[in-house]
Amino acid sequence: MYGTVAKFKVQPGKLDEIGAVMEDRAKDIPGLRFEYVFQTDNNPNELILVVGFDSKEAYQKNAESPEQHEHYVRYRTLMTADPEWMDGTVLEAAVHD
Repeated sequence: MYGTVAKFKVQPGKLDEIGAVMEDRAKDIPGLRFEYVFQTDNNPNELILVVGFDSKEAYQKNAESPEQHEHYVRYRTLMTADPEWMDGTVLEAAVHD
């Protein structure tokens, strides 16, 4: 598995809107395995996005797609600055009850 982690700040009052934009695109991404969005305790407008794909190839295909670029442009308008991205191999993905 392969994925990315992004840290970004949402404009005040735009949390619901950015959540709707992100959810709208997620259902249509081939190879997407999981997506988690964390809201930090220190700043309710600071979010951490964690996304996993079946493979690096699936991730790159999505990242390079015109649909993803269009999606990014939509949610970037709701942020205060560009996200900080960190891509890499997912060593473990487990959900514990």
